[in-house]
Amino acid sequence: MEYRLVSIIIPIYNMAKYLHETLDSVLASDYPNFEVILMDDGSTDNSLDIAKEYAEKDTRVSVHTQSNSGPCVARNNAISLSHGEYILPVDADNRISPTFISHAVVELERDPDVKVVCPRAEFIGDRSGEWKLPPFSLKLLARKNMIDTCALYRKTEWERVGGYCEEIIAREDWEFWISVLKDGGKVVRLPQIELYYRVRAGSKRIVDRSLKPHVTKVLNKRHAEFFERELGGKLRSVRSWSRWINRIERFFRPRCMAVAPDYSNMSDFVKVLPVIFEDRGTVIYKGRNELREFDIAGQKVVVKSFQIPHLLNRIIYNFFRESKARRSFRYAAMLRQFNIGSPAPIGFCSVSSWFLFGKSYFVSLRSECPYTYRDLPQRPFEEQEKILRAIARTTAVLHEHGILHKDYSAGNILFAEKPEGVSVEIIDLNRMRFGKVSLEEGCKNFERLPGTDEMFAVLADEYAKSRGFDKKKCLQLIEKAHKSSSSFSSKVS
Repeated sequence: MEYRLVSIIIPIYNMAKYLHETLDSVLASDYPNFEVILMDDGSTDNSLDIAKEYAEKDTRVSVHTQSNSGPCVARNNAISLSHGEYILPVDADNRISPTFISHAVVELERDPDVKVVCPRAEFIGDRSGEWKLPPFSLKLLARKNMIDTCALYRKTEWERVGGYCEEIIAREDWEFWISVLKDGGKVVRLPQIELYYRVRAGSKRIVDRSLKPHVTKVLNKRHAEFFERELGGKLRSVRSWSRWINRIERFFRPRCMAVAPDYSNMSDFVKVLPVIFEDRGTVIYKGRNELREFDIAGQKVVVKSFQIPHLLNRIIYNFFRESKARRSFRYAAMLRQFNIGSPAPIGFCSVSSWFLFGKSYFVSLRSECPYTYRDLPQRPFEEQEKILRAIARTTAVLHEHGILHKDYSAGNILFAEKPEGVSVEIIDLNRMRFGKVSLEEGCKNFERLPGTDEMFAVLADEYAKSRGFDKKKCLQLIEKAHKSSSSFSSKVS
């Protein structure tokens, strides 16, 4: 019979008083294939000497050291050195039964859907009796932890979730189990008492109670989608009341959102943008509005956060007019229906507060176009004429469908050179006018695009050809519009 290697992970910090007891219980295990990795976290007592004594006596034990960095860093460093397929963290003041690992491995191998196997536990030290924990459920895990650190799981799970969170400085086991289990998986609790959990006046669990606000903040930042799904909003300081508090908040701070059917898997992400936007993603532009890039399930998406409007518009947007985020979402879908390039719209979300419109967010796939029109006058493109003609044709298609982009600037026209031709995409879509676009209006739409006389000639030629206009007239109108725009810009500056 093959016995997969189990790596027992024990961080140590000033545990000389209890370490003998812990290591004796671990080494007494009846499971035939395990290693023990001890990570000393800068102990100032003789814990390290004790650890080294055990390593000298038993080849299954290895000792490593780090500067004092906390239990999460210690566990992560130890696990990164491990060779086992299964991981079992054990605190340096607790004990396990001789049969725990054997029983846990059986359960983990019996069902691939089982992610975690935990023991029943009994208190030792300053408290006695069984530690009675409730059965596992995701709804309850959203409000409290019912799985001790000492539980067996596959190393692949640790790798998948990125290890233990090194930002959180209390209840790190709770954060880890949420990471592992929030997307599904079974938890098995063994029927026997297999863990002996020490309670002492200065134990970490007691000290951690003072860090409740910090824990709540970090959990909300890292798992907003999970709490949204299970609690209808954020985890609150009064955790057991989280769901009710969130219901009340929704009444006073209603949220409006939509997600394109093709991206329904991103609904949770779109829904929690008001909570997570400031703490996640990579900033790619920050001005009046802000753009951030996110990686969601392997897909790169861009979120545009719109500035909160002034008071009058907050009332108007709340009751009478579509928000910019909603318009961006709807207009992008419309353009794509007309085969006009624009990054695929994923969804939008907006929040109101006390009947005033607040923040709004538009989400789309990241464009694969590496260049904007702004690049054309600044660098040589071998196929510049083809690029300009493709942009002119796209503009003509917009106008032929009765769409006038009111912010048609160099940064809002993207393009890519591909083997099959030039691809053009239009962005920043919240300002559109719909209706017939005349020759004069259409040519004026080019006014914010910089260029040379030769570039304008190509744009005018292709635009006129696409719409059936006279190319000389188009060129005259485009040049006139550009000069007027340049003159106005000079006066303003």
